[in-house]
Amino acid sequence: MTVQTSPSPLRPASAAAHNPGTAFRQPAADGFMLGGFTWRHAESDPTRPVVIINAATSVRCRHYARFADYLFSHGFDVLSYDYRGIGESRPASMRKLKASWTDWGSLDFEAMLQRAQREFPGQPIDVVGHSFGGCAVGLGASGQLIRRVVTVGAQFAYWRDYAAASRWRMLGKWHVLMPLLTAVCGYFPGKRLGWLEDTPAGVVRDWATPTAHYQRRPSGRRLARRDPALPFARVKAQLLAISISDDPYGTVPAIERLLAYFTASRCSHWRIDPEDIGEQEVGHFAFFRSRYQAQLWPIALAWLQHATLPGDTPGRLISGSR
Repeated sequence: MTVQTSPSPLRPASAAAHNPGTAFRQPAADGFMLGGFTWRHAESDPTRPVVIINAATSVRCRHYARFADYLFSHGFDVLSYDYRGIGESRPASMRKLKASWTDWGSLDFEAMLQRAQREFPGQPIDVVGHSFGGCAVGLGASGQLIRRVVTVGAQFAYWRDYAAASRWRMLGKWHVLMPLLTAVCGYFPGKRLGWLEDTPAGVVRDWATPTAHYQRRPSGRRLARRDPALPFARVKAQLLAISISDDPYGTVPAIERLLAYFTASRCSHWRIDPEDIGEQEVGHFAFFRSRYQAQLWPIALAWLQHATLPGDTPGRLISGSR
C-alpha cells in the first residue's frame, strides 16, 4: 500500500511538520493505567498507516519523540507509550509493582494494538521496536493486525550473544549487579545510577536469567521458538531487523536468535557499520537521536512505506531479502 509522502522516501523531514504529540491514558486488560502520546493528522484517511513505537527496556517513550515527529511529517499517525513502571506509566510505588517482560508485551503492547485498531479504524498498523521492543512485537495476542515491522538492535539479552569484547563486563553489570541491587531495593534504581529508568523487579529477573530461549512468565518454563504457547507466529508482518555493528547487545547471533521466533513473518536482517554512514560509533541507543535523522531514519521509513530498501541503502544484507 502506497503512502503519500515527500517525493523521495529518503528525504529528511521538514522542521515545519513538528508536532509535539498529545498525551493519552489507556488501561491495559488488567486495568493498569498506561501513558503515552499520539501524533494524529487532522483528517482521517483509511490508507494512512499508524505506527506504534515500542521502547527498549527501561527507556522512556519521550526518547523517541523526534523520531515520531519524523514519521508524522512523512504521512504516518503515531502512538508512543511507556511500559508499566516506566515514565508516563510509573505507579506510586515501584516496590509493589508486579511486572515482567511478558506483561510489557502481552498486556501493554497488546493494549496499544487494540487502541490503534479502535482509534484509527481501518488503517494499517505498523510497529517500530527498539531492543526489547522488537521482542514485544511477538507477544501481543493481536499480532495478526500488524502489517510491517522495523526493529533496531532487537534481542532478549541472552548474555552469550553479547559482543565478545564487552561480554564479561556486561554480564557483571546486568546479570549480577543489577539483580543484587534489585533484591535490596525491591526494584532496580536505575535513575540514581544514571543507567536506565527505574525498573520493575520482574523485568530485572527476566533480563538477568541466563537462557538461550525467551521465557514466558510467571511460569518461568523455557519455550522453544516453535512452541504454540508463544504468540510470535501470529505476526505475519514484513519485518526488517536493523542492527549496528558496534552495538554490543545487537550482535548477529542475538538478532538472528529473535528473528527465528517470527516463524510466519518475512524477515530481513540489515546490518550497518558506523563507517557506512560516515560515523565512528553509533551503538545501541543512538539510532533514534535526531543527529542520525539524515543517515539512519530514512532506512526505517523506506521499509514502512514500501517494505523494500533502495539500492543505495548503507549497510549489507545478513539474511532474508531487501
